Amino acid sequence: MKFQLAINLERMDDSIDMLAVRDHTLEMVKMADRAGFEIVWAAEHHAIEMTIAPNPFQLMTWWAMHTENIRLGSGVVNAAYWHPINLAGEAAMLDLISNGRLEFGVGSGAYQREFDRMRPGLEQKDGWRYMQEMLPLVKQLWQGDVEHNGECWQFPMATSCPKPVQDDVPVWVAARSPATFDYAVENNYNIMSWPLTMPFSEAEAYRERLDTSIAKAGGNYSGKWALMRHTSVYETDADRQASLDAVRSVLAMFGNLMTKSGDVQNGFPEKVSLESLEGNVRVDPDVLEENLLFGSAESVTKKLKQYQSIGVDSFIYYASMGLDRDCQKRSLQLFIDKVMPAFL
Repeated sequence: MKFQLAINLERMDDSIDMLAVRDHTLEMVKMADRAGFEIVWAAEHHAIEMTIAPNPFQLMTWWAMHTENIRLGSGVVNAAYWHPINLAGEAAMLDLISNGRLEFGVGSGAYQREFDRMRPGLEQKDGWRYMQEMLPLVKQLWQGDVEHNGECWQFPMATSCPKPVQDDVPVWVAARSPATFDYAVENNYNIMSWPLTMPFSEAEAYRERLDTSIAKAGGNYSGKWALMRHTSVYETDADRQASLDAVRSVLAMFGNLMTKSGDVQNGFPEKVSLESLEGNVRVDPDVLEENLLFGSAESVTKKLKQYQSIGVDSFIYYASMGLDRDCQKRSLQLFIDKVMPAFL
């Protein structure tokens, strides 16, 4: 099993210094690079302080200048917010600057609130149409001139400038639904999945969807499957409590964005009742500690072995959850020192 890092610039309130957030994020990426992590992922979100990433390619270009080996992934860009020529060029420029380290991840989007601002009139549930039209088009633009007259975009002959350094840029699709698993497998794209705060059985359900899709495709699939979980490795009661408090606080904001059940003031989502989220998102502290990659190094290693047993190729260590920055670094260092060696 290989390891990847997902990290955001994030603020839970306006008392937090953005320069400190910036510097912390880069320090975590450099730690992962030195430790041999495979990929670091940058998200795309808009007008939300808890995930500050208006253009993941800016973040990845910055990270590229301060790292040596770690690959740089868009995890993920929202296809509906981009023009294909723009996206193809931005992604290829990152590949050029980083000497061929781009991992191109694209998805259908998460928050209706964001669609209402970035693509007014489009329902989030219809974002998949943009993703499925975008991906093959970007790959064609990377090859040369393309004229396109599709459902979502139309443009005369154009190409990507620059072109990627890599002959074959790895492509990733964010998948949870059976239809998206089918699409990714049919096109031999890599897959990343996020079971939110659901139990291990949710990951097993994703594995079943993947296997079903592979069977439909006649067994022809050589892509990778990565699974993401919020992660915190701790040795003290104080860090345990801090981790649980932080993820519950983030879930209260996340629930607002997912259900549009609260206001967002100056980029900070109002916290909604955690009780209102039960059933869709697990929020009980003991359940969270069990379901997420929370615990001692020994406990986290045991959980990862379960994921390895169902065929997870790479585990995505999701660091961002409003946790104290020093606590985040202690967790990542414990993971590097005491968890990763069990998988070498």
